[in-house]
Amino acid sequence: MQINLTGHHIDITDSLRAYVDTKFEKLERHFEHISNVHVVLNIEKINQKAEATLHLKGEVVHANSEHTDMYAAIDGLIDKLDRQVIKHKEKSKRH
Repeated sequence: MQINLTGHHIDITDSLRAYVDTKFEKLERHFEHISNVHVVLNIEKINQKAEATLHLKGEVVHANSEHTDMYAAIDGLIDKLDRQVIKHKEKSKRH
């Protein structure tokens, strides 16, 4: 899985990159066919925003999350993506 990390109005530190990598390993354990991930971290005054686009086999999944803390925004993003990936996996099993 290739993770592209982009920051708008924020510098991507090594600790932030490592945190994103460890969180996306959780998704890879649930579904192995994730080929590419594009993550955008953005700061807008007080709100910290995290967005991600996953390229799965045959589908693209997108989610975003906002919080006052960037790490909490990333956690919310991973939770949303996890639910969507599990839903996609169950759909593909039924077909």
